[in-house]
Amino acid sequence: MKKFIDLRSDTITQPTDDMRRAMFEAEVGDDVYGDDPTVNKFEKLAAEILGKEAALLVPSGTFGNQLAIFTHCRRGNEVILGEDTHIIQHEVGAAAVISGVQLRPIQSTKGEMNPLHIKERIRKEEDDIHYPSTGLICMENAHSNGRVISLDNMKKIYEVGNVNNVPVHLDGARLFNAAAYLNKDIKELTQYCDTVNVCISKGLCAPIGSILAGDKKFIERAKKARKLLGGGLRQAGFIAAAGILAITDMAERIGEDHETALYLAKRLKEFKNIKVSHDFLHINMVFFQLKDFDSIELMEKLLKYNIKINPEEDGLMRFVTSYWTSEEDIDILINKMKEIMA
Repeated sequence: MKKFIDLRSDTITQPTDDMRRAMFEAEVGDDVYGDDPTVNKFEKLAAEILGKEAALLVPSGTFGNQLAIFTHCRRGNEVILGEDTHIIQHEVGAAAVISGVQLRPIQSTKGEMNPLHIKERIRKEEDDIHYPSTGLICMENAHSNGRVISLDNMKKIYEVGNVNNVPVHLDGARLFNAAAYLNKDIKELTQYCDTVNVCISKGLCAPIGSILAGDKKFIERAKKARKLLGGGLRQAGFIAAAGILAITDMAERIGEDHETALYLAKRLKEFKNIKVSHDFLHINMVFFQLKDFDSIELMEKLLKYNIKINPEEDGLMRFVTSYWTSEEDIDILINKMKEIMA
């Protein structure tokens, strides 16, 4: 197989040899009937690790977030979330199409929402005949911008939700990254949400899937809603077998990807026309501005050397490290960039 250095995202990770072996040997059944033993084992383990009563295997992170919205909300509800979150920026308007809800974005500061602003925007049906009712508050940690949200900010937002009887959902696609950065047990983060979605197919190397976790009643409703949305799974133990290793072995070493990202950021400082966004360098993502050189040209020329990157978005470049990125790969990248940009 052709060897690439791929820095487009941590979604490109391939399963490890141990994962492939576990998938091959997995005992499976029909998950819609609830008789896939490997799925049942995975969901029980995931719930324990995330500090929730129950968990549900879903096909993707977007599916998990949208299933949470669909299960929490009634049509016409309003969902409060940060203006720069993944749900509003990169999930193709799914909340409107699937759940019939209205997203109410609020300004965030480097990914953190102001709890007072959330409190001011909560609306209840009895307040005015014209108002939609606030059905959900959504947080994101680690944030898509590469930063990790503080526990204090999460706690204050969760308290606002509790006082106003509005559930809080956490988009924790990279929650294991956030926990590693904060050096906290992941349950210390999930205590500040009612439901949480965690991807196993990003830096954790599983080939497919996410976890949606919450209390038992919520997950029971979500399982039926998952079926309605076409997410009823059959012999899904093959996926769950990789997921078990993802949330145990791979989660324990996720901080190594952060160290690789720091090394990458250090090497990028060797370029006079590159400015690294150090304020957003918390996990495995390196954001930077590329000046006086076209990002499309850089992408096309690096591809000739079997190096894959994405072009800039909103004026920023992003390189993402993962289990399959070594410091040697970073050195190769930097040397080729110097040749191209000379």
